[in-house]
Amino acid sequence: MTRVAITDTTFRDAHQSLIATRMRTRDLLPIAEKMDSVGFFSLEVWGGATFDVCIRFLNEDPWDRLRSLKEVITETPLQMLLRGQNLVGYRNYPDDVVIKFVEKSAENGVDIFRIFDALNDVRNMEIPIIAAKKTGAHVQGTISYTISPVHTIETFVAFAGELASLECDSICIKDMAGLISPHTAHDLIKALKDEVGLPIDLHSHSTSGMASMSYLAASRAGVDILDTAFSPFSGGASQPPTETVVASLNETPYDTGLDLVLLTEIKKYFAEMRWKYRSILDPISETIDTSVLVHQIPGGMLSNLVSQLKEQDAMDRYDDVLLEMPKVREDLGYPPLVTPTSQIVGTQAVLNVLMGERYKVIPKEVRDYVCGIYGKPPAPVSEWLISKVLGEETDVIVTCRPADLLKPELAKRTREAEELGIVKKEEDILTYALYPQIAPKFLRGEAEEEELRPATATTATTATAGVPNHAGAYNKFKVVVDGEAFDVAIEPTGATAIEEKRLPPDAASVEGGVRSNMQGMILGLKVEKGDAVEKGDVVAVIEAMKMENNLHASQSGIVREIFVSEGDTVGTGDVVMSIY
Repeated sequence: MTRVAITDTTFRDAHQSLIATRMRTRDLLPIAEKMDSVGFFSLEVWGGATFDVCIRFLNEDPWDRLRSLKEVITETPLQMLLRGQNLVGYRNYPDDVVIKFVEKSAENGVDIFRIFDALNDVRNMEIPIIAAKKTGAHVQGTISYTISPVHTIETFVAFAGELASLECDSICIKDMAGLISPHTAHDLIKALKDEVGLPIDLHSHSTSGMASMSYLAASRAGVDILDTAFSPFSGGASQPPTETVVASLNETPYDTGLDLVLLTEIKKYFAEMRWKYRSILDPISETIDTSVLVHQIPGGMLSNLVSQLKEQDAMDRYDDVLLEMPKVREDLGYPPLVTPTSQIVGTQAVLNVLMGERYKVIPKEVRDYVCGIYGKPPAPVSEWLISKVLGEETDVIVTCRPADLLKPELAKRTREAEELGIVKKEEDILTYALYPQIAPKFLRGEAEEEELRPATATTATTATAGVPNHAGAYNKFKVVVDGEAFDVAIEPTGATAIEEKRLPPDAASVEGGVRSNMQGMILGLKVEKGDAVEKGDVVAVIEAMKMENNLHASQSGIVREIFVSEGDTVGTGDVVMSIY
């Protein structure tokens, strides 16, 4: 029997799960001092998607966010989520980048590093764990929890033993999709306490509706820390509510000792923030969905999946994608669905559905996964998929620690960043090293903050505002004005590169036109006007849904015209070049 401590996630995972990480730093700082006075074990404020979203959408420096919070929060440890060798990105980075990033994160204010690997491959965690320990920070080695034929209590306990051998200070069970049942939570925590002996943190999401019950079972099993979020940003794809968990454990052997009156005061502030960001609160992310027990999409990925489908104008295929997800996951050897594997599996599922043929389009990241670049899958990848992805090139499958294949990169990125004139502080080099495609625009001061669209006065005051009028099409709403119902469709604004260049209306009929098969950004052009190409050659790379997707020549010939430039946005079906 032990008092339970609380890690509050409102500043990071909660709004990542519900509003795609869009909360601004200026909305975190006013309540930070009061949050610091609560007595939480830690405040999760950084890592995960915050870094990417800050520079891609919010025009904020993520390092400034961390430093600003550290200046105000002086008593409570600040915690970040680190994706092992992936850091806060979507690929493995070389060891020199990993070590420098960890050092700078600690220097700027991170006290607790929660370090995980999407495949529970300890080889991808060794260097960041060692680096974090050298800074004097608390290191929380993390189990990516999932359900599959190859994931058992015994395998999780064995993995925790490996983390303990690396001198981790505590163990986190990261249940990113809300899959852990009360019974399993109790048995797993008991086994970890008996066999490993380190403090245990249970992190879950409310997606399936089981998390609060599992938290009580975990408390009875001796859990040391529970992750929660303030009620306005709790539930659904987020964590259980902080106030509710504290009240539930009050006057029990697991009493948190936190002041419910103070928590209620803080809750009022976040209620205002929920109202401010209501236009991007998606009903799918907010609700309990027991189908997660089948598709296993984690909280942070669920809101992003909705965004991806909206981006491709394909929300009507949402249910089809949910059905495809577990099939892709089985094909790939049952990876836990957490960044980056959730994006890898999710994006492949979206492509399988939208293309009308499974694995017709295979992103670079899926190929890398099959090759072992991300680590060792929990179970073997399906032989037929290996054959489809690699053909006869099975000798490219990696068997060593993946990062051993990477050359040091920090010096090279430093030179590049300095040549671009984008370095004002050492952290800027790391920002560029992590995101060389999108960081320059931000670091040059050319990025713009994404507009936060407020709901109209009409929709804000009607009971049925914002309710989808039919399943699957979430850009259509029923709005009630003075008792009369109107169906309203919201159309996205902003022109694609094709529209901006004012191509003729019959662009689709351009001779030898090579069309984009999805909406995205032109990441790279592999050919120039006048080049000769063969059918099937890669002519462009499109970044869509955080994945790189190759665009192939539809026929052999000469590149006659290129209608786009790198960095341009294209829509599905847009003609990017002509080859004949």
